Amino acid sequence: MIKRQSLSNRIVHWTIAVSVFGLIFSGIGQLPAYKRYKLADLSAMAWTADYQITLWIHYVFAIALLAAVAYHITAHGLRREFDILPKKGDFKASLQVIWAMIRSKEEPPSGKYLPEQRLAYGFIAFALLLLIVTGLIKMAKNVAGWNIPDALHLWTAQLHNLGMILVILGIVGHLAAFLFKPNRKLLSAMFSGKVEADYAIHRHALWQEGVKEAAKLKDARE
Repeated sequence: MIKRQSLSNRIVHWTIAVSVFGLIFSGIGQLPAYKRYKLADLSAMAWTADYQITLWIHYVFAIALLAAVAYHITAHGLRREFDILPKKGDFKASLQVIWAMIRSKEEPPSGKYLPEQRLAYGFIAFALLLLIVTGLIKMAKNVAGWNIPDALHLWTAQLHNLGMILVILGIVGHLAAFLFKPNRKLLSAMFSGKVEADYAIHRHALWQEGVKEAAKLKDARE
């Protein structure tokens, strides 16, 4: 096994994942939906119909998300690690990889990240930034008491809801990637941080650092 994801990457990934699910759950609770659809009637779930409780839960998860995103941008910016960002030609390359997986054929060689992973990152990052910017404006009005124009408040609320829908679509697409068997070997890397050496050599041939480490590991075995 070789390292693919550092400990900090995994902590950031799971902090964002837990925060986003918490934000979606608490955000839906403020619509309000849980009283209307009887979730609040279930045992120990009455708090889901309390606007103030769900609002403060929303703020707690928002702070966790902000901290994780700020660390992610700062750490990777300082280390100049940009290999997860979408590149020119990724859309076409993604179609080629997916088409090859559907037909169980040989895929085009990839770097550390598959082209569809970079596109998914860009999509989810855009949705999260939309949520963060609009969320901060809403928070400034509710907590700091800023008096913002009604039109800005209306558009902020609409764009915040749009951001939530985009994030949900991004999560569905992210999880749907694991319907393809070759992608499932990447799942363990988000827990252990490692992937099989043969897998890295076979599928991520353009990942120079990973391939070098995998080849060194194989030579040591032989």
